[in-house]
This record gives sequence, C-alpha cells and structure tokens, in this order.
Amino acid sequence: MSDPISALLLGIIEGLTEFLPVSSTGHLLIAQHWLGARSDFFNIVIQAGAILATLLVFRQRIWQLTTGLREREHRDYSAKLFVAFAVTALVGLPVRMAGWELPETVTPVAWALIIGGIWMLVAEYFAEKRGDNTHVTWTVAVAVGLAQVVAGVFPGTSRSATTIFLAMLLGLSRRSAAAEFAFLVGIPTMFAASAYAFLELWMDQGLGEEAWGDVAIAFVAAMVTGFIVVKWLLGFIKRHRFTGFAIYRIALGAGLLLLMPSGF
Repeated sequence: MSDPISALLLGIIEGLTEFLPVSSTGHLLIAQHWLGARSDFFNIVIQAGAILATLLVFRQRIWQLTTGLREREHRDYSAKLFVAFAVTALVGLPVRMAGWELPETVTPVAWALIIGGIWMLVAEYFAEKRGDNTHVTWTVAVAVGLAQVVAGVFPGTSRSATTIFLAMLLGLSRRSAAAEFAFLVGIPTMFAASAYAFLELWMDQGLGEEAWGDVAIAFVAAMVTGFIVVKWLLGFIKRHRFTGFAIYRIALGAGLLLLMPSGF
C-alpha cells in the first residue's frame, strides 16, 4: 500500500476514534501494524487535525465564552477550562521530557481497552444515580486535567472516555455537559502537544526526514472525519448511553489478546 493511501486511512481512523470513547491512539497503533509504523510526531499532529474539528463544531460556544467574560458564569467556566489545561501541561510535560514513548506492541493497548470498557460501564452506572447535573466544579476541572495525562501515557484508555466518565463520576452527570467540557479542554491540549512535538523534531533536526505530504493528508482526513463524528456523537449521547462503546472496547481488547501472536 502506498504511503499517501496509508496516511489517508490512518487520518480517517483518527477522525473516527478521537472523540468516541474507544481510544484513537490505540486504534492507530493497531492499524499501523498493517499500514506501516509512523512517528510519534505523525500520531500527535493528526490528533490535532481531529481536535480542529472540535474547534469548528464548538465555535459558537467558544465565541460565547470569549466575548462573555464579563458574566460570572462564563468567567467561571473559562477559568476551569484553563485550570484543567494547566494541570495537564504541568504534569504531562515532565512525563514527555522524561522520554515517554508509545508502546511498540498491541498487548498493553488491548488490556487498556478492556479495563477502560469495564470502567465506562461502572462509571456511567454510578453517575446516573447522581441526577442530571451540568455544573463543572473545580474538582472536576483538576481531575479532567489529570485524566488527560493518564490517557496520554496509557494508549487504549482513550482521552475522551477517561475525561468524560471521570467528570460524570465526580458530579458532572449529564453526558452532553461532560462531553462538552472534555472536548473543549482537548483543544488547547492537543494543539500544545502538536507544537511541542514540532519543537522536538526541529531541535533533533528531523524536520527534513518527516513525510510532510503524508502528515498533511492524514491531518485533513482526521479533521473532516472528526467534524462529522463530533456532530453525530453530541446528538447520540442526548438519547443513548455509552454501553455499546464499552462492549466494543471489551470485545476488541479480548479479540486482540486471543487472536494475535504473543508480543504483537
């Protein structure tokens, strides 16, 4: 398979899975065993393409927050978004600088998919007992920031699943409210991660070695696909639970452990 077609498929996979609670990084690592391994820079930057789709979907909400800072409600919400991002940066940056890299085998991803699926079922069950709450607390903001780091360190956990369900478990029980906060925090987080990955590549004098055409193809594919998925997901979770996604995660993880060779 040619590199551009491989990049296109990986971009579509990223866009399909970034916002669904199934782990985009986990799916990318699995797909790259057949489509060819890619650099960490490639994986991070195309995630930013999917996050750009969030920026487009939530553009009115972002404009409302930006222009409405005189209102206490908007200031409070914006401050909590900032705190969540700051926690991710303060904890995640040292982890990245310590030399963290994505795993080379699918086995840890498979276990993360299974454990994450069980976590989703448990978290949603207990969150539903808390009623219909849309208020973001400072505890939720800090927890979401930490959850993003956990999701980044353990591919297969899913950033959206970890942040959404932890927020729901800590009191932000309405699914759509938890998803909105998680997605909005993801915008500065992934753009900052992409900028840092670019800086690392530049400092290592590796800019000339990266397949920029493939990165561009995957970036656009992830953005277009991500836009469609976010619009669909926001409507879906207003009427449905996340149970189907949890079952999919558990089945996929179990299938990988049972069917794939040891060390794959």
